[in-house]
Amino acid sequence: MSFKRLRSFSWLCGGARESRCDEMVLPCEPVVLNVYDLFHINAYTMTLGLGFFHSGVQIYGREYAFGGHEFPMTGIFEIEPRNGQAELGEQFRFRESILLGYTHFSRRDVERIVDQLGVQFPGDSYHLTSRNCNHFSNSLVHIVCGRKIPGWVNRLAHLVTCVPFLERCLFPRQ
Repeated sequence: MSFKRLRSFSWLCGGARESRCDEMVLPCEPVVLNVYDLFHINAYTMTLGLGFFHSGVQIYGREYAFGGHEFPMTGIFEIEPRNGQAELGEQFRFRESILLGYTHFSRRDVERIVDQLGVQFPGDSYHLTSRNCNHFSNSLVHIVCGRKIPGWVNRLAHLVTCVPFLERCLFPRQ
């Protein structure tokens, strides 16, 4: 399969641009999803075949993830790949890495995409079930390589949002 032309996203490069693929060398960087157990919670839920997981997307030697804080600015952060337990806390236990595909975006383009996603994922919008790190990972992976994260990674969070009773039991209002 050969691509005759490559069109860039206008929001990414500041305007429409076309170029022939045979005129330039495109990067081909692996896009890896790193999945972590939130093992204090999963000790109870894994017996049901479900779990709460944290995920980050590894591209160009950095892992990008999303977390919450109280400010209306980006909640996206970078860590050393597969080092969540050391950098995020002992409750994050690395589970596995999943190769989801490859991207032809350059390192600089990926950084721009992450910056743009930072506007859509401010820290004060984080919610454990309805807007979490897995939602961010899915958005980034979809943009950079046209894939989705595996459904099991966010299945329990999705199930909880579909059944309001479960959400009220797990996260009572304070």
